[in-house]
Amino acid sequence: MVQIERLWEFLQGLSPPTRNNLLTELERLELCGVEIPGSADIQAKLRTEFRKDGPNQNRLANPQRYFFAPLEGLVVDGAPQHDNAGRIPRGSLTPIWEWITRDLLPTMARDFNAQMKDLIAADKRREAKQAAAVFQTKVFKSLENTLASPDGAEQTRAKLATYTAARSAFDDLVKITCVLGARDALAKFDDALPESLLKFDNAVVDRMTMLLDDLAKANAAAVPFAIALIERRLKRPWQLMRLATKAATSKDAADVAATPYAIAVTMVIDRLEDHGAALRIALKHNRVAIARALLADIYDTEYAMQVRIDRFAESAWGIRLRALMEAIAAMVAAEVSRFPEEVGHVLNSRSLHSHDSLAGRLTYLAWKGRDVLTNGATHIKKLIA
Repeated sequence: MVQIERLWEFLQGLSPPTRNNLLTELERLELCGVEIPGSADIQAKLRTEFRKDGPNQNRLANPQRYFFAPLEGLVVDGAPQHDNAGRIPRGSLTPIWEWITRDLLPTMARDFNAQMKDLIAADKRREAKQAAAVFQTKVFKSLENTLASPDGAEQTRAKLATYTAARSAFDDLVKITCVLGARDALAKFDDALPESLLKFDNAVVDRMTMLLDDLAKANAAAVPFAIALIERRLKRPWQLMRLATKAATSKDAADVAATPYAIAVTMVIDRLEDHGAALRIALKHNRVAIARALLADIYDTEYAMQVRIDRFAESAWGIRLRALMEAIAAMVAAEVSRFPEEVGHVLNSRSLHSHDSLAGRLTYLAWKGRDVLTNGATHIKKLIA
């Protein structure tokens, strides 16, 4: 404890942005499974400083929050190291913001921060949003020019490495550039979506596809982000893959992969990988209820993908999913061995595999039957036409 207090005294001598960066890096390393003695206590102190709505948080974070407003709904907690299509890890925002304000446009950023502090203090939210939009446009144009050249891209990658060790930071910057460029189109798309999608039946899928088609005409690169906005409204995120399966000529994996929105299937697996990272943390901190819920969702998603797409196991998706599930199984087995027998039984319970139950098997037969009827009706319509 004495060592932690001494370390905290040292950290107090650092600038607030540097301490905020440190918190982001510690959280990223924890998600990656890196053990750092004393990290939990330091993170708790830093979260108290930066993650509450006190005066310090308002003074430091609001200009940044206004700037990243177009990313709302696209940010995932933590710092995934995989390429999370359509999503941007929260852990990348602070180092990217630091790079923008210190290296990309330091003078403009200083003026923006000063302007925003005055507007926020006066509670002029509309004016603050307008000022943020102007700065977003300036940053987008500068990023577009900087990233267009190999030298500019390489220098940017090297500079970002001084703010974070996350390998995904540069790719996340590219994503942010895309979102800023399609800011208005994505906002219009988001406004056209219902608050929630309790059902994702054929009619709803057709409606979502029409919206995506309209967006893709002028903003093809923004499509994964639009799909992510749909995903966050779904009751069961794995349903997202229906954007691909419904458009396919058959349920064969090769046909599904050839559809315009096949990336939806990849995004479902991305989400499973996020769950795997969250599961690691839950098990590490003995949060059994959270771990059980995550495992149940992981198993349900795995099952849905296997039964909704034919020849799935042989596809690139299936190979990736199998490797992911094997890694999760090994992780659970290693962690469960630390728990009392009754806790381990809960986490290894077959009840988590809902598809093993009678209801699960009936659901499988219903899905397959519905697919046969749907495909048959479609084929008849084509013959009649």
